[in-house]
Amino acid sequence: MNALILFVSTWALVLFLGLQSLNVNGGHRLLACLTSFGIGAANLTVLKIMPGPTSTIEILAYLAGGPIGIVTSMLIHPWMVRILGNKKGNRHA
Repeated sequence: MNALILFVSTWALVLFLGLQSLNVNGGHRLLACLTSFGIGAANLTVLKIMPGPTSTIEILAYLAGGPIGIVTSMLIHPWMVRILGNKKGNRHA
């Protein structure tokens, strides 16, 4: 069960970090604020589980979450901006 939790929390952490970077660079303040909550929640989960004893499968799950998370963030960011991003098209609006 820890392996699944580690995979999901690492995936979410990297997903939100990727989205955060894209949002900050794009001047999407509301989206940047929202992704900060996801970063905190996912990071807290990772930090609660990883310091303890971990098996090989848990380590592999942890390592697999990152690459999948960053690709997911790149895929969903354009959709997020269309739905919740700045409406004026101004980078700093």
